Amino acid sequence: MTDGAIAGGAGASQAAAIANAVRAFGPVVTVEPQDFEAILRRAEAPLVVCAQGGVFSTRYQYLTAYKGLFFYTKTQTPLPLGRNVETINARKLWLPG
Repeated sequence: MTDGAIAGGAGASQAAAIANAVRAFGPVVTVEPQDFEAILRRAEAPLVVCAQGGVFSTRYQYLTAYKGLFFYTKTQTPLPLGRNVETINARKLWLPG
């Protein structure tokens, strides 16, 4: 088997893994931070998964579910989450795709 065939097989495996993750996870909608905050205001008791990362600068990531969809945003500064927002701090957020 050539190196190209091995690389092609690895690429196909990775594509299949991503496709399976999307099916298991569901659709993820990337929105601007202000739109994410608006979604949180609409939800009765929102749950938000938060992660902080970045190599050259700090980046804050947020994920929540609303009406069957997952909404994701990232910011350079932390979002002011309301008192009614339950948070889960994650080490890392990974999104398929």
